[in-house]
Amino acid sequence: MNKDEDAVWTSLPVPTLVLDADDHIVRINPAAEGFMMASARTLKGQPIWDRLAVDAPLDDALARARRDGAPLFVNDVDVGTGERAPLLCNLQIAPLTGEAGHMILLISPRELAGRVSQGQSVRAAARSAIGMADMLAHEIKNPLAGITGAAQLLSMSLSGGDRELTDLIVSESRRIVALLEQVEQFGNMTEPRMEAINIHDVLDRARRSAAVGVAAHMRIIENYDPSLPPACGDADQLLQVFSNLIRNAAEAAGEGGGTVILHSYYEPSLRRRGGEGPGRSLPLQVEVIDDGPGLPPDIAEDVFDPFVSGRENGTGLGLALAARIVSDHDGWIAVSSVPGRTVFRVSLPLAAKTEEG
Repeated sequence: MNKDEDAVWTSLPVPTLVLDADDHIVRINPAAEGFMMASARTLKGQPIWDRLAVDAPLDDALARARRDGAPLFVNDVDVGTGERAPLLCNLQIAPLTGEAGHMILLISPRELAGRVSQGQSVRAAARSAIGMADMLAHEIKNPLAGITGAAQLLSMSLSGGDRELTDLIVSESRRIVALLEQVEQFGNMTEPRMEAINIHDVLDRARRSAAVGVAAHMRIIENYDPSLPPACGDADQLLQVFSNLIRNAAEAAGEGGGTVILHSYYEPSLRRRGGEGPGRSLPLQVEVIDDGPGLPPDIAEDVFDPFVSGRENGTGLGLALAARIVSDHDGWIAVSSVPGRTVFRVSLPLAAKTEEG
């Protein structure tokens, strides 16, 4: 590139990469370095699909675009890097003039790179806060237990407005303890014990628990594919995922209630690209769908980050925990939301005996 071309390349506001005939990264602009959270020196020469996970079957379409010398457009797909939750993006892939087999890839997040760098700072601060809170949680819970006990003893000799104050102390102390327990849980997750499981059994446990608890005011509909093969996962941890998703739907609906649909189906084309090999097939899909007000637009792309919540008193840990568990399962979690329809989709691998070659 000459000086002017290099200046244009550096100034491009969207993540842009050049790929060689084998889909290895040849060149990457600063916006793409920020998006992928790695330097150009680190990324150069690496297979692109080892660094990006795209929620769409691109292999055949990319080969056809390269063969025909035609551009390829893929809109509204989740694109992740393994470092954070996926972002909804549009992709443009086109042949690079004068370079046989080379392609240029443009990644257009719904919000541009400035938000990405801001989000990185927020996530770094959140991780630091979780680590600090995890260390302090035990020490904080001990005096809180003493405060709660003292308030309960005081309330036995009080009446009227004074007792209301001690009851407030007790209830708020218990709320803080519950939050600290969530932080401890987030910071001390064990590795999943992977085995063949019936995902519908897990969903049924989550449904029954929610129906007599957080979602007692909701109508829960099961829309299952009975032919689904066993999933590979930890049933107890996945129960946490689906319980959190149902809880999220119920709390968003408020006291007025609404409907939650649990939908399972088989989609063989979805693969998660990782740092090892061509990627793993994730054909088992579970969707938790609600008809609530939808996610606030200002948090929609960060909803899986710790301490991001759309509720006034929300902790922002339920969805972050769900995302962490799904990631530990080599799975994928994504969300799409408009007023009246929010869909959380979890994609999981098959158990070993039924996994596709």
